[in-house]
Amino acid sequence: MTITPVILCGGSGTRMWPLSRSGYPKQFLALHGERSLLQQTVLRIDGLADSAAPMVLTNEEQRFLVAEQLRETGVNAPRIILEPVARNTGPAIAAAAALALNDDPDALLLVLPSDHFIENAEAFRQSVKRAVPYAAAGKLVTFGITPTQPHTGYGYIRRGDDEPGGEYVYSVAEFVEKPDLARAESFLKTGEYLWNSGMFLFRAGSYLQELERLAPDVLHCVTESVARSRQDLDFIRLNKDSFAQSRSDSIDYMVMEATERAVVVAASDLGWSDIGTWCALADISARDDNGNTFRGDVVAHESKNSFVRSEHRMVAVLGVEDLIVIETADAVLVADKRSAQDVKKIVELLNAGSRSESETHRKVFRPWGSYEGIDSGDRFQVKRIVVNPGASLSLQMHYHRAEHWIVVRGTARVVNGENTRLLTENQSTYIPLGTLHRLENPGKVPLEMIEVQSGSYLGEDDIVRFEDNYGRTEGC
Repeated sequence: MTITPVILCGGSGTRMWPLSRSGYPKQFLALHGERSLLQQTVLRIDGLADSAAPMVLTNEEQRFLVAEQLRETGVNAPRIILEPVARNTGPAIAAAAALALNDDPDALLLVLPSDHFIENAEAFRQSVKRAVPYAAAGKLVTFGITPTQPHTGYGYIRRGDDEPGGEYVYSVAEFVEKPDLARAESFLKTGEYLWNSGMFLFRAGSYLQELERLAPDVLHCVTESVARSRQDLDFIRLNKDSFAQSRSDSIDYMVMEATERAVVVAASDLGWSDIGTWCALADISARDDNGNTFRGDVVAHESKNSFVRSEHRMVAVLGVEDLIVIETADAVLVADKRSAQDVKKIVELLNAGSRSESETHRKVFRPWGSYEGIDSGDRFQVKRIVVNPGASLSLQMHYHRAEHWIVVRGTARVVNGENTRLLTENQSTYIPLGTLHRLENPGKVPLEMIEVQSGSYLGEDDIVRFEDNYGRTEGC
């Protein structure tokens, strides 16, 4: 029986701000290790026996980030499913199940969040192997993590009786919301409770059968959306009109808490964390003799039990204790560890003030490469642009700005009105306001340029596209 991994790659990761932002959330970040959390997830399942190419569910804004990070892993032929609107995990998984059934009527779905960390990949694969017979028999299997502390940031699963035929497999007695500390301590003492990992294994058909019984309205909307889906470059676009009519709910509330088919596999020794807060990351990170974790250019003196991460500049800490300090190019977070769960409140304040720091970094990734703001002022803006080999920006024009381009590395092919020319290092060109233009990298190395914009309006929405290799209609 073939296992189809389904990776849920949405979400904004607001509690990991300022490194995680809505335009570049935590699953795309190398928070622990050299690979991003999404890439670690994909590579972890690459070693599963009898597994098909993964399905990755994401949204319109993050589709090219997903595609590029999957390409970097070298995993063959992953399918990227685009959710036209956010409807939580219940409908998203239903869409994956319907698509999987089109290929294999006996497909098993291994549903995984894209933003979790698992240190012991082999122990994870053994837990999946233990769950397969139960999923094949029609059970809806969830994976519970054996708790190591009375954690208040996780939901819990109370296990019931042993399921026949295997070790560490139990019926589900109940799902429990995130408890306060006293309840979490009592859960740990009983030994009956597991952390709810949000990972699942079941037959695609079994999940849809339960959805038909418990939420037929959702099933109708999702199956219609899948039937009306279309291929767009490397992506499968679910139909927006149908999908948007579905109500939004999680798989736990929609199915798992109501079904009689649920069983839980107790998984221990995985080294699992959802990396939901900076404290969670600190807990799995190496610490020095004073309990500190430092990453990047950090200078410290007489500081204890602190997590300090520098991305851009030198950060110095003196005489501090139990602090979280996160530095990026355009924002710095300083928080008491006891307040780490509340970082999202800062994001809410930024959103209320229409601050861009909640959404994007100074460096913004695009399907053709990236751009980074260097300086700006009244009627001017300076950017560093990197175009990947073989990539090109859209054929476009601007109503409100002119642009100067200076090549600092590589070769640029430039369409400037009716003229096309090659520019190499130290050469430049000027794009007048209202002129049709395009930038392309025909070479084998990344093209690096400095762009100076001038004009009355310099917003990214002042772009009129005439041709685009990536099917975009707005934005850069």
